[in-house]
Amino acid sequence: MIRLSSQQPIPADLRGAILALGNFDGFHRGHQAVVDEAVRWGRAEGRPVIVATFAPHPVEYFAPGSPPFRLSHMDQRQEWFAAAGADAMLVFAFDAAMAASTAHDWVHAVLATQIGAAGVVTGEDFTFGKGRSGSIETLRSLGADIGLASRAIGPVSDEGGVISSTRIRAALRMGDPATAARLLTRPFTIRATVQHGDKVGRTIGFPTANLALGDYLRPAYGIYAITGRLPDGRLLKGAANIGIRPHFDPPKELLEPHFFDFSGDLYGQEIDIAFHTFLRGEAKFDSLDALVAQISRDCDEARQVLETV
Repeated sequence: MIRLSSQQPIPADLRGAILALGNFDGFHRGHQAVVDEAVRWGRAEGRPVIVATFAPHPVEYFAPGSPPFRLSHMDQRQEWFAAAGADAMLVFAFDAAMAASTAHDWVHAVLATQIGAAGVVTGEDFTFGKGRSGSIETLRSLGADIGLASRAIGPVSDEGGVISSTRIRAALRMGDPATAARLLTRPFTIRATVQHGDKVGRTIGFPTANLALGDYLRPAYGIYAITGRLPDGRLLKGAANIGIRPHFDPPKELLEPHFFDFSGDLYGQEIDIAFHTFLRGEAKFDSLDALVAQISRDCDEARQVLETV
């Protein structure tokens, strides 16, 4: 799958595509329904399928400095879109020009002329254009005049209500990665590059990989049973602390996975950490020995819950 930028011309062989349009952060079950419809439509008419997303997220543009809330990074989304059957990912640069563009101009100048889309699939609640003035009704009305077809996918629900990124973020903040995984159809996964740390873990028998959280959402701080995916495809099991490490000074926010039965140099490698089960919250201990004893119990518990993974 290729990645396209809205700031570059669309290749000729991708014009006339069916475009799935949304933010798709996390690519949960509702997002997947939108892309699945675009893929079905494209295949039925022999057209390429493009999944479009935005960078930065409009929230990041209009409210810079907001707490991190991302459920995924672009590379992850590109892999998910490819697995869903799309031919390309298009990244719209959400900048001042896009923020000021009217719904009319966006349909005519961007979707129809710049991209050359033949059809667009969105969620029913998708909005676009200056002041979020455009809706699926706007898209249908404006598109009818220029031969741009559109389809809207209704909400996807389960027993807890409509599946949304908001619900997933709330579950993660509450220390409920199992619910988040069910709504996402995969565990919430942070992808980051292993960096050098203070190497305290190896001195107490539990070496860890140190990962900065970047703009990912912060799940509830604490200890989790996790799996790690290495660049060579190996899957490792382990336990991880995410938080500020209250036992150590100075506090420093990190994701620190410890992998069971593993030895190797991971510095500089980009790895995936998938959150499976929340074991306990962060705590400060009376002594280093008490901390080491608790870490040992955490690892034993993580091994048990990960037996079927």
